[in-house]
Amino acid sequence: MAKVWKMGDDVNTDEIIACEYYPRPNNEELGKYALIKAYPGFAKDKQKGDILIAGRNFGCGSSREYAALALKYTGIRCVIAKSFARIFYRNCINVGFPMVICEGLDDSIKEGDEADVDLTKGIIIIAGKSYKAQPLPEFVLKIADAGGIVNFLKKNDFGELKDE
Repeated sequence: MAKVWKMGDDVNTDEIIACEYYPRPNNEELGKYALIKAYPGFAKDKQKGDILIAGRNFGCGSSREYAALALKYTGIRCVIAKSFARIFYRNCINVGFPMVICEGLDDSIKEGDEADVDLTKGIIIIAGKSYKAQPLPEFVLKIADAGGIVNFLKKNDFGELKDE
């Protein structure tokens, strides 16, 4: 089981990763600064596999992929939200970070609750209560398993991608 971290509606990409923290020498460093101003303590206190729960329109704001990368490199398992900003959702797919849409999340969820999620079936259990989410499509899971769209394409020999 994972610990729940909880945020509200309209969390924007500048709150996810403030512009002064990117770019970094390597993307893995971005995780240290995720939500550093909007959610003090998150980056240092979260544990690998924890889950971030949010309201509507998570990831609104700029189209930069740094926000998705920052969350990916925190080590959390995924973000579950009532809805996502469209371009942020796509950036998460591209970098291989799972996000789950669950419109039925309710106010009974509390910070620190224990949670588990089955990404393939869209089943979420939080504090013993079951929620039905949109399962992630198989191709999205394959991209996440590969570490992102570029690695997926290289692994599957699509196109003319070459290491630079």
